[in-house]
Amino acid sequence: MKSKALLSTLAAGTVGIAARDLLQRRHALSRNFPVVANARYLLERIGPELRQYIVTSNDEERPFSRDQRTWVYASSKRQNNYTGFGTDNDTEHLDGYAIFKHRTFSDVAASSSITDSHRITLPSAKVLGAPRGRRHAFRPESVVNISAMSFGSLSGNAITALNRGAKQAGILHNTGEGSLSPYHRQGGDLIFQIGTAYFGCRDSTGRFDLAMLKDVVESAPVKAIEIKLSQGAKPGLGGHLPAEKISEEIARTRGIRQDRDCASPARHSEFHDVDSMLDFVELIAQETGLPVGIKSAVGGSGLWEGLVEQMADGQRGVDYIQIDGGEGGTGAAPLVFTDAVALPYRLAFTRVYSLFAEAGLTDRVTWIGSGKLGLPENALVAFALGADMVSVAREAMLSVGCIQAQKCHTDRCPTGVATQNPWLERGLDPMLKANRLDNYVRTLRRDLLKVSEACGVWHPSLLTVDDIEILDGHRTAVPLGDIYGYRSGWGTLNETDAAQIVDLMSGTATCGETRRRPEVTVV
Repeated sequence: MKSKALLSTLAAGTVGIAARDLLQRRHALSRNFPVVANARYLLERIGPELRQYIVTSNDEERPFSRDQRTWVYASSKRQNNYTGFGTDNDTEHLDGYAIFKHRTFSDVAASSSITDSHRITLPSAKVLGAPRGRRHAFRPESVVNISAMSFGSLSGNAITALNRGAKQAGILHNTGEGSLSPYHRQGGDLIFQIGTAYFGCRDSTGRFDLAMLKDVVESAPVKAIEIKLSQGAKPGLGGHLPAEKISEEIARTRGIRQDRDCASPARHSEFHDVDSMLDFVELIAQETGLPVGIKSAVGGSGLWEGLVEQMADGQRGVDYIQIDGGEGGTGAAPLVFTDAVALPYRLAFTRVYSLFAEAGLTDRVTWIGSGKLGLPENALVAFALGADMVSVAREAMLSVGCIQAQKCHTDRCPTGVATQNPWLERGLDPMLKANRLDNYVRTLRRDLLKVSEACGVWHPSLLTVDDIEILDGHRTAVPLGDIYGYRSGWGTLNETDAAQIVDLMSGTATCGETRRRPEVTVV
């Protein structure tokens, strides 16, 4: 009897589904093939998960492959992140594969064990803000820092985890353009980002408010200020926060309405060209005493040519430039912008850096890279090309639990990282995940240092384009500098900065000893 009842129920359900499919007009497939067509829609819905866990190989997934995500996860948990039986990358046929040239003989002491990531510090080779004489210039304690991700895009628990982890790892945490929330006040040092909507430093009409900016800066451990011109996720568009993700707390933090999408303007209203932008930079630096930098993806060259021209006389200038690759980005964006607007990182960085190098201005700026640079090999290439620091976003998200579900724009992030849903957010333990971020950053710094030592230098910033070759399958290997047209000396530190970082790295530890955190230099 139970079997008959079950079969009757299934039959009735099938008839009901068939009737619904035949009568509806939205889907031609369902109308023509009732019932069975629903299997197609089910497979379409769960297709990403099937491909992620079953179909694709370790190196096929994008934006981060399974191998890359596994390395981040293992590093964040202090698990074995080694690999066995050789690389599974197709080095014989890949174009653009980077190879680091180790040195058999070197004066550089391999002072760090492969297992002592928690005892390694890796300060910036440059003092941020020193060339412009900023009152609160400082040497960042870490070349790896957290890139801009706003409260709103990320949950409160995720921001809390990132900031607590930043404190533990001794790194800088960029607030993102969504203002400085209570979750950013967990003890980690901050970079306050000013976006086109001026969240956190705007008046009731949405215009920039200098007095409010000074109040915010003084209320938290803000070490630098960043003016966001554009970002890799959606270059040429302002930030976008869907209404479904805007809680009352976010609306209050940003000073916006809760019942509609929050779309930031595409461009700033406080300046309209390079000249007025530098006036804005110098105003903020003078009033706060903090280093002030800009962040931008790279499209047209007018901005950069104008910036080189305006900075040539030394009267005004930005303290740092963060180049964001077009392959970067954590936020919601139209597909065409994600896929096809702005240059990828290596092309973007070298195009801008070359302009400054030709003018002899690279030493006046701290160069920061972002866009999948939270992976050791990508970061090391960035350092060789001239970056002084790297900022990581999605890799930091992975370390605190992200599984690359790519639902950031839906408010249905299953791990509670990129959502404002209280039920989903509760699954993320900020205390535990802070430790995970700390572990990941320390492991990344360890790997950066170990490869640098293998190449015979004390610090990643001392790597040059001569230390890396780019493979064209197994046919040729081309020096990195030749790929991007670098001239002799480009991408290197000046003698003073190089000597100082060697002293910091070599003078505080010997083999087997703890490498102590260098004193922060205030200029």
